[in-house]
Parts: sequence; C-alpha cells; structure tokens
Amino acid sequence: MLITKQEFEVNGVTYIIRSVTANDAQALSNLRVQIDGETENMDREKGEGFIDAAGFEKLIHTDTESNRNLFLVAEVRDRVVGFSRCEGNQLKRFSHKIEFGVCVIKEYWGYGIGKNLLKESISWADSNGLKKITLQVLETNDKAIKLYQKLGFEIEGILKKDKILSDGNYYNTIIMGRFKE
Repeated sequence: MLITKQEFEVNGVTYIIRSVTANDAQALSNLRVQIDGETENMDREKGEGFIDAAGFEKLIHTDTESNRNLFLVAEVRDRVVGFSRCEGNQLKRFSHKIEFGVCVIKEYWGYGIGKNLLKESISWADSNGLKKITLQVLETNDKAIKLYQKLGFEIEGILKKDKILSDGNYYNTIIMGRFKE
C-alpha cells in the first residue's frame, strides 16, 4: 500500500516519510545491518537475518501490492535513515489486525522519526478499516514503551525471559496493542 509523502521539521532536522520504492532496496539492506549493530532493542545482532537488495526488492513489491501491508521510509537529505513496516495476515480470522515494527539509525534518534513513522502507520490503518495494531518491544526500551502508550497502545502481555542480550542476561519482551473501536 502507498501513502502520500509527508515532510517534518524537528529540532532543525527536516525529513520526509514516504512509501518505499524499489530504488530503496540497497539502502535498506545496509541500514538494517547498521541499526542491528547500534542497539540491542532489535531482535537481531549485526548481520543476523541478513536481507540483501534482491530480498528487499521482493519485500517492497509484496508490500506495495498488498492492501494489508505498509512499508515506509524516513529520509534526510535523500538518505534513508529509518523505516517501518506494517504486516497483515491473509487469514480471515486475523484480517482486522497488523503487526508494526520500526527502526531508526542512532544518529537520528530524538527527532521524532520513529513517532512520525508510527503516526503515519496508525493513520493508514485507521483509514483502511484495520482495527488492531500490535507490536513487541524489549522491556528496557522505556522511551518506546512510553511513546506507544501515549499513542494509545496498551500492554497485553509479557514474554518472560524472551531474549538473551550481550550481558548474558535474559530480558522480557512486552506485547502491546492498540484497538480502534
């Protein structure tokens, strides 16, 4: 699915949020590896679950053609610095909901990019009759949890000792959801 491009200016940084295109595939492949190496908030370590440009091209094609998926990028001065995806399920019993995920390179944390990617995704979901958005977040990612709650998400459950981080300790994953009546 596609959205209309939006421009934002936060703390002196101007960026746009737009639908992904096939031309973004290589940048997304590189960006995903970079982000995985910058934070432990993601599911992967740097290089794990690698998706090359061809893999992203397939994903972009699928998401663009599907009315249940949305793939957005955030761009600063023609450079992709973050992205988000909403992925639906084709099974009828799950047709009312999508799962959301987002990531932004560390250099651009604090400019509202993740928040605006989520807001655009919520707007798209609401205008397309989707009732529920779900996501998973590491228990230590307090800023993200507060943002999600501010935008109407509630904690629905906890996956206990779900991830092992670099310190060797186990951490919980929080499952959150936003339901629109």
